Amino acid sequence: MSKSEQRPRTDIYAEITEKIVGALEKGVRPWVQPWRSGNATGRVTRPLRHNGLPYSGMNVLLLWSAAIERGFTSPMWMTFKQCVELGGAVRKGETGTMVVFASRFTKTEIDAGGEEFDREIPFLKTYHVFNIAQIDQLPDHYCAQVDQPEPEPFKRVEHADQFFANTGAVIRHGGNSAYYAPATDHIQMPPFEMFKDAESHAATLAHETIHWVGAPHRLNRDLSRYAKDKSERAREELIAELGSAFLCADLGIAPELEPRADHVSYLASWAKVLGADKRAIFQAAAHAQRAVAYLHDLPPKADVGELAA
Repeated sequence: MSKSEQRPRTDIYAEITEKIVGALEKGVRPWVQPWRSGNATGRVTRPLRHNGLPYSGMNVLLLWSAAIERGFTSPMWMTFKQCVELGGAVRKGETGTMVVFASRFTKTEIDAGGEEFDREIPFLKTYHVFNIAQIDQLPDHYCAQVDQPEPEPFKRVEHADQFFANTGAVIRHGGNSAYYAPATDHIQMPPFEMFKDAESHAATLAHETIHWVGAPHRLNRDLSRYAKDKSERAREELIAELGSAFLCADLGIAPELEPRADHVSYLASWAKVLGADKRAIFQAAAHAQRAVAYLHDLPPKADVGELAA
């Protein structure tokens, strides 16, 4: 790889981070997607490729953010080439949305002893995609609208309850705070009835479950400075926020659109952390993706029963 090809990769981190910090400074969480998606085949979803496969990690944030900013209601995106291959036509004047592809290249170097060794160097590539709301003449099934009935209030989301019960996490209900307690390795949740709806309960439980996954005997995220270092606490809360958003999309549920009261104060902290480290949002998204994948990969329990009371 030539120097000219390597140079832009730092700008990618800076450009994306600057965009997200700008949103946070306005009080907007750019990872909260437009949940009422007309083309979501009746359920909430991550952004989807033209073949129906979901995006992951940082690209989820980029595409959700673009959908919010530009008013797109479809979760499906495709490249210009894919559009043409399907017989579609991007409308004149429409602009694409940048997404990233992480890759590596091998560079041969010489160590202190004069021996050659290969070192893998990570880098980002970018390309642009278009939401299908920007495209005409696509096959009918890409554009079919689906009516979404309003959910019944305070009716539990059974498949979400089943999912969280399957994790094997000890979940206790009581009090008025939600948190993960590392010392006892349990998740504490307010009673279900205290939430404004079942989706909000599930979103909060998802957030705390992402914390739970970070324990030393699971994914072993370093939480040793969580209680003492505001910056480290903000990073961990950001991971849990993103993980909750990803997981809610995977479960097809719509969480509350307003941030939890105890997380409003993190908006400024997140902006500060991301402003000081242009790779922080990429790292947080990667940790969140890893945590969600861990939860999905847990083997099903024979009889998960009810959530702990």
